[in-house]
Amino acid sequence: MTTSFEWTLPRGTIIRGKWKQGSYRVDRLLGEGANGKVFLVERERERMLYALKIGSDTVDLQSEVNVLQSIARQKQKRSGGGSRTGAFLVDVDDFRGSDGKEHPFYVMRYIKGLTLGDYLVRNGKEWFPVVGFNLLGKLAELHEAGWTFGDLKVENVLVGDYGRPELVDYGGATAFGKGVRQFTEIYDRGYWNAGTRTADASYDLFSFAVLCLQLHESRRLAQLSAGLLPQTRTPDELAKLAATSAALKPFSGWLRKALYGEFANAREAAAAWQQWMHRAGTVPASAPAPRWMKGLFAVSAAVLATTIYWLLRSAP
Repeated sequence: MTTSFEWTLPRGTIIRGKWKQGSYRVDRLLGEGANGKVFLVERERERMLYALKIGSDTVDLQSEVNVLQSIARQKQKRSGGGSRTGAFLVDVDDFRGSDGKEHPFYVMRYIKGLTLGDYLVRNGKEWFPVVGFNLLGKLAELHEAGWTFGDLKVENVLVGDYGRPELVDYGGATAFGKGVRQFTEIYDRGYWNAGTRTADASYDLFSFAVLCLQLHESRRLAQLSAGLLPQTRTPDELAKLAATSAALKPFSGWLRKALYGEFANAREAAAAWQQWMHRAGTVPASAPAPRWMKGLFAVSAAVLATTIYWLLRSAP
């Protein structure tokens, strides 16, 4: 599916919001998806770069805005209503395009990074455990705000310095309990007869497990998918692939639980992932470890103990 508008915005074009009067100068096109185009822009008088998404449909774009606002409210609630510094969503407005029509847009923090696959090629696969742990944390934040990401795949994860990931393209984000709005078949648990397409935490965790397979066994995963009839696709086939992979075998037990929806939520999944990291002694060596990473490993035992305590306390 392509966007309903095919025009682009030349470098130097000024986008001015109709309601809030925010003014942005276009630098270049960053990408496009099913419901809009994303441009790198500079906010006038700030000389700071942002990502601006122009939507082809007001309802679709508003749904993405709702997700980002929910995450922001959840973060503020957890921090006791503190500063909004670092907020992902910056501005929401409409502007009149060269076609004479008004188009909705929203402005996000610009994430300078590589796609997950490119990051691991450049820095080494040994960084994947750290990136994976941080990505599970991002999913947990989204789920605690009441949303499933939906279209979780390699291309929708950007990674910055020291393995810090960000989710991008919230077009598939869906409120818990509703049918997932947007997905990619091979990451979809319905495609593998592993459950419904109803949005919940386990839907994203299933996709996360397939993402692991895609990163480490892309050829075998493609062959598996192509070689099975729709009625013979099962999570068992994916679990077998993980168990017979030299790269994935060490955490194939974790993957199996994610594929079968056995984690209560992403926080529990992250705690189990962290536990596996400790057992494996997984510390990336292809780049110098920053202070925050050293702190992560220094306090992780305490975090893990606290998580297990609360899980046991809340158990029936």
